[in-house]
Amino acid sequence: MESDLRDPQDPRDPADPADPDAPRGADIARAALEAARARQAERGLTRGRPRRTVRRDAGEGTRRRRRGWSGAGADDRDPQTFGRIASRLSTQRGWVPKLANGSVFGRWAELVGPEVAEHATPTALRDGELTVQADSTAWATQLRLLQRQLLGRIAAGLGPGVVTGMRIHGPSAPSWRRGPRHVSGRGPRDTYG
Repeated sequence: MESDLRDPQDPRDPADPADPDAPRGADIARAALEAARARQAERGLTRGRPRRTVRRDAGEGTRRRRRGWSGAGADDRDPQTFGRIASRLSTQRGWVPKLANGSVFGRWAELVGPEVAEHATPTALRDGELTVQADSTAWATQLRLLQRQLLGRIAAGLGPGVVTGMRIHGPSAPSWRRGPRHVSGRGPRDTYG
C-alpha cells in the first residue's frame, strides 16, 4: 500500500517522524482515496453506490423507486415480531383453516367457559362439525340444550365458519368383554348345543 502512495523519486520515508514535510494521517487517507478512485475509473466503474433501476410493477402501471434505506415509518425491512411473521407465513402457505381447527382444542376452556370445559372435551373436528364427549348423560343433555350458545361463543372467539355444527356424545357404556372371567373366542359350546 505504501508503494502506491510514495513517489519513487522521493528519497524521504513517509513514516519518518523527523521529516516535517512527510504526509500525515488525513493526507495519507486522501491519497489512498484518490488512488482507489483512479483504479475504479480505469475499470469503468462509476463513483459511489450503484444506482438502483426504476421498476415498473406488473399490472399497476405506476413507477416506483425502491429506497435504499428505511425511513421513520414502519417498513417490511424493520424487525418484526414472531407473531406477525408466523401470521403472514400461515396466510401465504394456506395454513389458516388448519390452525383455526387446532385452536378449538387448544383454547377450549377459554371459548366455552371453565364449567363446561370441566365436564366436556372436544374429540374431533371434521368438515366444520365438532364432536364433543361429555362425562355424564346429564351433561350431554345440557350441552345439547346449550349448543347454539356454544356455537356462538366459538364463532366469536375464532371467527365464523370454523365450527358449523356440534355432535355431542355421552359417556360410552362399559364393555363386558374383558375381565378375569372372560374366555376368548366364541365361548364354550357345551350349552349352545
